[in-house]
Amino acid sequence: MDRHALERALRQAAGPPTHYWIEGVREPSPTPTDFLCLREEPGGGWETGVYERGTREAIARHPTEDAARAHLWQLLN
Repeated sequence: MDRHALERALRQAAGPPTHYWIEGVREPSPTPTDFLCLREEPGGGWETGVYERGTREAIARHPTEDAARAHLWQLLN
């Protein structure tokens, strides 16, 4: 499952799309104040995290996009 397939699956199963942000696929505008996110780290690897009141906090770092996508799916389901 790639990021686009993950976004489609989340749309069907996880409720409002404002609850998540997926880099390059689902980037809500205007940016909500609270949501879970999946993003590529500048130095390599991937991060799942949470934005609360405009502040990002990493939940976990992953060596692969596959692992990060699986973790975001788990967090939202």
